[in-house]
Amino acid sequence: MNEYEITYILRPSLEDAEVEERSNAVAEIIRGQGGSVVAVERLGKKRLAYEIGDVREGSYVAMQFTASAAAAKELERQLRLHEDVVRELLVRLDKRALAQMAAAKTAPARPIDEPEESADAS
Repeated sequence: MNEYEITYILRPSLEDAEVEERSNAVAEIIRGQGGSVVAVERLGKKRLAYEIGDVREGSYVAMQFTASAAAAKELERQLRLHEDVVRELLVRLDKRALAQMAAAKTAPARPIDEPEESADAS
């Protein structure tokens, strides 16, 4: 099983309840393929960087999940076919990067103007 993150943009005409319904449907696709959803973040409506078709804004959803490569490909295929999905981006997460992100969350924050300590300072 690999860890993935998918971010997709839904049509702006969808209400919040419909966006939640679509994100639950995506989660069910993942679970139906033997995967599991780790986190779902609905980012709300945002303006697109450029117009896609006649769409200038969309509802963004980011989802982190674990699944097989075949399940991730199937999810991507189904999202491309769905009429409410404007764009999608699927990324396989690197295990080393995930470990670094987890370590960064637990490490205490240091002030920006504080210089880093050098190991070879004499």
